[in-house]
Amino acid sequence: MENQFLWALIIANVLISFKGFNDSLFYRKYLFHVGSIRAGEQIRMISSGFLHADEIHLAFNMITLYSFAPIVITFLGGWSFLLIYFGSLIFGNLLTMVIHGNNYSYSAVGASGAVTGIIYAAILLFPQMQIYGFIPGYVFGVLYLLYSIYGMRAKNDNIGHTAHFGGAIGGYVITLLKEPVLLQTNTQLVVVLAIPIIILFVMAKQGKL
Repeated sequence: MENQFLWALIIANVLISFKGFNDSLFYRKYLFHVGSIRAGEQIRMISSGFLHADEIHLAFNMITLYSFAPIVITFLGGWSFLLIYFGSLIFGNLLTMVIHGNNYSYSAVGASGAVTGIIYAAILLFPQMQIYGFIPGYVFGVLYLLYSIYGMRAKNDNIGHTAHFGGAIGGYVITLLKEPVLLQTNTQLVVVLAIPIIILFVMAKQGKL
């Protein structure tokens, strides 16, 4: 039953993204766009998380979600998985509004925030996890965020890189609120995963994003 939540999200992402690939009006109507959101179109805060820039972007996010989500579901259950997913999606877009809120033309798409939140939750819950059998989960998570920094600075695509960090914060905070014992049992990991988040805010404050 609980894994059905994961498949429902993947199917929704695929169907809505392909609708966007083939319908530019639909794509423009529901992508994340600062000016439209500030004008009252709050639905974009959620709908943009189900659109993607292209098939590769969609595949990367869904494969990543499929790889990490079962850990969160196993440890916390399906409803908590959904809470982290949508909470991270919203956190991601809220951070984007904070950083890009004065740029009325800024737009982005992708489940990046939600997926990054699930990555952070999974790593916190199961530090021993490995990706592809040899990459430690925490290394993957940090590299994922470093890629996000590169994307934010390059500004050469329509992917919501800023949302990665908001999503990481969402997944990080919600997981620790649900499992505060991790602060004692996995203290070192909790600190390590906080480092790239801190770096982001330092860079933002220095105007390097």
